[in-house]
Amino acid sequence: MFTGLIETTGKILSADQRAGTMRVAVEAPGIAERLKTGDSVAVSGVCLTALDIEPGLFHADLAAETAARTSLAQLAPGTTVNLELPTPAGAPLGGHVVQGHVDATGTLVSIKQVDPNADHTIADWWLEVEIPEALRPFMVEKGSVAIEGISLTIARWDGKTVSVAILPHTYAATNLHTLKAGSAVNLEADVLVKLAAERRPAASTFELTVDYLVANGY
Repeated sequence: MFTGLIETTGKILSADQRAGTMRVAVEAPGIAERLKTGDSVAVSGVCLTALDIEPGLFHADLAAETAARTSLAQLAPGTTVNLELPTPAGAPLGGHVVQGHVDATGTLVSIKQVDPNADHTIADWWLEVEIPEALRPFMVEKGSVAIEGISLTIARWDGKTVSVAILPHTYAATNLHTLKAGSAVNLEADVLVKLAAERRPAASTFELTVDYLVANGY
């Protein structure tokens, strides 16, 4: 389990097709040294298994499902990615429950300074992402969503696009400052919202008609 609090960023060094999988090499300063083979690590919100660890980098294999559902298979060498290690049991939950199981990719509509005249190092930013139709039922205003693995609060939701306020630290310390309009971003809906939606009673299809009343003695 992750919390969506990004520890650092890394870079995609390579992405090579293999028989049925794709292998990526990720430059991960400060992270690779803490990994051992088989450990989990979130790469821009995607939970991957660390393999062939070397000083400052690790490799990971992407299954066909992962390549199809996330943006990782589309990333060119040199692309900045967000990195987070799993949250130890009993540690404070600073963001929200993030599984690292990306649901789909969305499209970055825009990322702009709230005050365009402010120093960008201390400016707040406004992020807008178009959400694919299948995930729209799980978007809740003031609820949580993981975008590129970052735990964020939905400030506005118009039924198609989520808008999120980005603090200066988040903008500078994650890959958000490298993204441009049109970029694909990894999305994971809040698992608690998804569970609540699945357990919601189905809408009744009962219709009160004259035939029903006659048949039941009215």
